[in-house]
Amino acid sequence: MPKPSELSHRERVALALAHHTTDRIPIGMVCAGINPPALAQLEAYLQRTRGISAAAYLQPLVDVIEIRPDYIGPRLAPDTDIWGVRRAPVSYGSGAYDEIVHYPLADAENPRDLATQAWPDPGWFDYAGFPARIRARQAGGEYCLVGGPGNIFETAWYMRGFERILLDMVINPELVHALMSRVCDYYIDYNRRTLSAANGALDLIFTADDLAGQRGPLMSRAMWAEFIQPYHKRLNAAIHEFKGVRVIYHSDGAVQSLVDGLVEMGIDVLQALQFNAEGMRPADLKRRFGARLGFEGGVSVQATLPFGSANAVRAEVRQLIEVLGADGGYILGPSHNIQAGTPPENICALFDTAASYYPY
Repeated sequence: MPKPSELSHRERVALALAHHTTDRIPIGMVCAGINPPALAQLEAYLQRTRGISAAAYLQPLVDVIEIRPDYIGPRLAPDTDIWGVRRAPVSYGSGAYDEIVHYPLADAENPRDLATQAWPDPGWFDYAGFPARIRARQAGGEYCLVGGPGNIFETAWYMRGFERILLDMVINPELVHALMSRVCDYYIDYNRRTLSAANGALDLIFTADDLAGQRGPLMSRAMWAEFIQPYHKRLNAAIHEFKGVRVIYHSDGAVQSLVDGLVEMGIDVLQALQFNAEGMRPADLKRRFGARLGFEGGVSVQATLPFGSANAVRAEVRQLIEVLGADGGYILGPSHNIQAGTPPENICALFDTAASYYPY
C-alpha cells in the first residue's frame, strides 16, 4: 500500500477532473454500492484476514461521497416515493430488489391529465440543515461530495411505465414533453436550492438516465435528441450556474454512440462505463472524449468481479488506470452495484490495486 498522501479526497478528485495526474487514482462508488449479501461476506473476510471492518477498510480509500438534504415533507404512503411510484421487494435469492408495482400516470391520456397528479414540492427538503449535514460528513476528512439527483427520463417513465412512454414518443409526443418538462422543472428547482444551501461544498451533481441496453441505445438518436437531450441541457445549464460544480451523468449499457451528444448537452463526467456492453471500448472513449470529459466507474460487475479470479480483477483495474487515467480525468470504481455472490477476495483486489497501482 502507498504511503499516506497529503492530498485530501476532495483535492485528489479535483486534480484528476482538471486532467492532472495525482498521487493515486481517485476511487468512487457513484451510483454503486455493495449489495447486503456481498457486504456481509466482505465484512467476515476482512475481520478474519485483516482484523478490520468493511467500513474501516473502505473509508480511507473511497474519495467520493454522495450527500443530499434530508426529506422533511409530508408522510409518504408505505413503499411510495415522492412521485407516487410504489415499489415492492422481489427476491433474487439471498436478497431482494425493489421493483415498481404502481405507475401513477399509467392511465394518463393527454397533458391535461397531468394536472390531476400530486406533484412533489422541492421545498420538502431540509436545506437549512444541509450545511450542518455536510460539516458532519466532512469531519473525518474532506471528501468530494456529490449531490443530486437529476434523472429526468427515468423519473418520467417510473411514473408512466417504460413501454408506455416509448409508445408515447411515437403516438403521444405532447404527453411526453409535458411530463418531461414538469420533471425537469422540479429537478432544476431542487438542485438550485441544494447548491445554494451547500455554498460551494458540493463538487458534483449526479444526473442519470439509462439510455442503452447491452447491444445499443434504447431508442433512435432522433428520439433521444427530441425527448431527452433538451431537458438535460436545461438542467445542466442550471447546475453550471454554480461556479466549479460539475455534472456527473450515469447511463448503463452500450451508450458509446451517444457520448458526443451527451457532451453537447453539457455533462462533465460520464459514469457507469459498462465495458461488457457492445461497442464500449475504454481506449476509444479516452481518445475521442478524454480532453472534454472525465470518467467514473468501469470495473465490471457483470463478469470480472463476480466470475473472474482476483488476478483478473487486478489486471482489469490496472488496464483501466493505464488507459482512462492517462493525463488524469478518471475516477475508478465498479460499473454498478457489486452483486451478491461476488467473492470478497475480488472486492479487495479491486480496492487494493486501485490504491497501490499508479504508473504515471
